[in-house]
Amino acid sequence: MRRNIWISLLYTVITAVLLGIAYPLLMTGVAQVLFHNKANGQLIRKNGVIIGSRIIGQSFTGPGYFHGRPSASGTNGYDASSSGGSNYGPTNQKYIDRVKSDVASLEKENPGTPIPVDLVTTSASGLDPDITPAAAEFQVPRVAKERGLPLAEVQDLVTKHTTPRQFGVLGEPRVNVLELNLDLNRVAPPPTK
Repeated sequence: MRRNIWISLLYTVITAVLLGIAYPLLMTGVAQVLFHNKANGQLIRKNGVIIGSRIIGQSFTGPGYFHGRPSASGTNGYDASSSGGSNYGPTNQKYIDRVKSDVASLEKENPGTPIPVDLVTTSASGLDPDITPAAAEFQVPRVAKERGLPLAEVQDLVTKHTTPRQFGVLGEPRVNVLELNLDLNRVAPPPTK
């Protein structure tokens, strides 16, 4: 009996050290060597300062910027420590009121143009960094007007930042809002009001 307990404890300690310490350290080391950028959150730096991540959305509210999907994460949205959707169903009155309000606001911005669904619905995580090309194109007239740029130049930026389906079949085409706005700032500094 004593021998069985000793062997059980020994195997528990060995397994905990191998699978709880050695293996995670090995995988972390491999990830740092082979996929350094991805293993560290795909951070975007400007002049040595971290300004965001390619995989976590940010809130852009100014009219001279492209806006991402609405976010229900945290109090002000895009709170990575509070990831998650609103969990409101399609018949929830708060959800219906928010979507109606967003639709009314977007209709004023671009009258007579169909509103892409991702501009009025939140993602499951609330941290989606991408929008559809249609959502970016919907915003082109507003951004071009605010920045004083020709429509074609802003449209070219959207096209440049549109990522196609992976291998031509997986996923949907998408536009990373942070990268697009950074490139927009490079082309034409944001208006100061």
